[in-house]
Amino acid sequence: MDEPSNARTEIRDKWISKFLAHLATDRGASVYTQRNYSQALTEFFRWHLGERKSPPVWEKLQRDDFRSYLRFVGRNKLSRAAIQLRFSALRSFYKFLMRHGVVENLPIKNLALPKLEKRLPRFLTIQQMVDLLKAPKKLLDSQKEKKGAGRPISTEVCLRDAAVIETIYSCGLRISELCGLRADDIDWSEQIVRVRGKGKKERLVPIGEPALKAVENYWDVLAKPPVGLNPVFLADTKKAAPLAPVQLSRRFKKYLSLAGLDPNLTPHKLRHSYATHLLDAGADLRSVQELLGHAHLITTQVYTHVTTERLKKAYDEAHPRA
Repeated sequence: MDEPSNARTEIRDKWISKFLAHLATDRGASVYTQRNYSQALTEFFRWHLGERKSPPVWEKLQRDDFRSYLRFVGRNKLSRAAIQLRFSALRSFYKFLMRHGVVENLPIKNLALPKLEKRLPRFLTIQQMVDLLKAPKKLLDSQKEKKGAGRPISTEVCLRDAAVIETIYSCGLRISELCGLRADDIDWSEQIVRVRGKGKKERLVPIGEPALKAVENYWDVLAKPPVGLNPVFLADTKKAAPLAPVQLSRRFKKYLSLAGLDPNLTPHKLRHSYATHLLDAGADLRSVQELLGHAHLITTQVYTHVTTERLKKAYDEAHPRA
């Protein structure tokens, strides 16, 4: 997030601190949500300090204060999504204040925010997924052919990355969910994975044989395979720290390039691909909603637009009377 010119002003607000602690512990929010909400509230605090020459007193702020802030962020030419994110953070924060009896109502209620652009999720075709799944082995093989030229890539890392890509696509996981998997979460006999999603909600998701085999291959080359509460995917072979989302994203770019795909795609596109391929194959929307861990069906319905658009395109190209 871009911050105003008074960004170096130190922030000391007990309610912001309590809310961020609540996100991390009680809500189990992802590191991305914690970071974005922290930046959004900090930005508002600094705007109020610069504009009104005093820290915000949350229980005294009125709708006009937030209208002024909306005009401020609008002048900064932020995207609609960036503006929505800032006010989503403020809305969640005020609901937290209401639960603690600090305020009685939401002063930002019914503000006319810019509507989000409708964007269909990007996904990979089945063949592109196959190419991507082969990329870690391709990298390892190319290194063996070069006989040590360049920075060495360990077998452990390549096997881990192969298992990571297989597991995300097999289970439709968010990146934070993948990184949070523990050894005990995998039921090998039932081919089920226990997933801790947003808000600490747990769900059981099937995992395919190829993904299980990939995890097994990865664990076989480790000096000490994970057990119990140990992470399924390790940051490195020397300690039991879990693979970090930023580390995963960095490795993912390499494999996209090797597969001849856009390196700017994110690992989250594997989740989009998972949902789209399931619906294409005839899975019902409610089942896909449950597998993805979506709280509301409307969140899942975006994938039906993807499949419908592709069917319409195929019709237009193939039907003689289209």
